[in-house]
Amino acid sequence: MSKCLAVAGATGAVGTIVLQLLEQRDLGVDRFKLLASKRSAGKQIEFRGQQHTIELLEPAAFEDVDIVIASTPDDVAIDIVKWATEKNALVIDESGAHRMLEHVPLVVPEVNPEAAANHQGVIASPNCSTTQMVVAMKPLHDEATIRRVIVSTYQATSGAGVAGQDELVQSSRARLDNQSFENSAFAHNIAFNCIPQIGSAKHAGYTSEEMKMVWETQKIFDDPNIQVCPTCVRIPVENCHSESILVETEKPISVERARELFENAVGITVIDELDAQQYPMPDNCNERDEVFIGRIRRDLSSENGLTFWCVSDNLRKGAATNAVQIAELVLDQNLIGCKA
Repeated sequence: MSKCLAVAGATGAVGTIVLQLLEQRDLGVDRFKLLASKRSAGKQIEFRGQQHTIELLEPAAFEDVDIVIASTPDDVAIDIVKWATEKNALVIDESGAHRMLEHVPLVVPEVNPEAAANHQGVIASPNCSTTQMVVAMKPLHDEATIRRVIVSTYQATSGAGVAGQDELVQSSRARLDNQSFENSAFAHNIAFNCIPQIGSAKHAGYTSEEMKMVWETQKIFDDPNIQVCPTCVRIPVENCHSESILVETEKPISVERARELFENAVGITVIDELDAQQYPMPDNCNERDEVFIGRIRRDLSSENGLTFWCVSDNLRKGAATNAVQIAELVLDQNLIGCKA
């Protein structure tokens, strides 16, 4: 049967990557709609070897659509879900609008693909910093049950959109030229600096970005007993988030066993040769879909602790790739359609 997939926010930074992935992968979809706001509607772009007209993101655009990948702000995503589910379409939402709603599955295909079957018309994709962490946690959790995570993130400016990437370049150039620069994308100057706040103050001194990592991790693993202590920091890197992760498990996992688990896990690539100075970095993980792991070592301060370094392209696996993988999952298992 003919199927139609719509990309909402098709001209944005993440939507553009979604389109690239849809050109590279065969999802078994034969019709596509590319949707965006008034600012982009009517423009022509090439997709899959043909010229496509960007259609206006409005209720009528979801006629005869089976599945939607939505890469939009929260307020727009709320409208999209209303419009699309009324037409019996399934929405894969990359915004934060639906992630913590009880009836909405929060899915990372390498971690909890079974949750997708419980959707009622919406499947949420997690926050980028959460996504790469839970992919890394999955093989360890299956092996020895993770009870506690301490994570510090080093998040790229692309996490704040194109404006964040532009501000990094412009402010760095201004600093090198001894010129003044007025920041707008970030609360503080990002050039040659680190900002230990991403998001607003949320709970007990933690930011909204940090609490996403707590709540989303517990939901994805369906385990409220996993304790997460996060610190999220914006750093002057254009793309790819890095994370220092320490996990404590119910029983010890040796470094050798952890490396074997990582190497055998779907979606993970290990780069871990300290003597050869080989480990994941934003420079060698950019524009890749995997989660990269290195610096695997025993935690010297706890009996059942293991610590490692984790890097992933936040625009790809942290956003676009995860959404496309969810689309592949639901199409393969025939889970499309609104079940509300």
